[in-house]
Amino acid sequence: AVAGTPMHVSKAYLPVMESFGFTADLRSSTGGQAFPQCVFDHWQILPGNPMDPTSKPGIVVTDTRKRKGIKEGVPALENYLDKM
Repeated sequence: AVAGTPMHVSKAYLPVMESFGFTADLRSSTGGQAFPQCVFDHWQILPGNPMDPTSKPGIVVTDTRKRKGIKEGVPALENYLDKM
């Protein structure tokens, strides 16, 4: 709690991919009383294989490709190799 006020300060790490809509959800859940202040803190490697569509990194890759409007499947390496 912040001395002399009804405020409480909380610190948490929230993955960027899970942060979209956080402010609206928090303010809605608290009747507009909460006001988050989000700042970037650090990078962290997501454990798992991004080429496995059932793993957490694979889901992030698929969701990112969908959001950007590109083909969901990751192209094969052969698509990028010089054929000469």
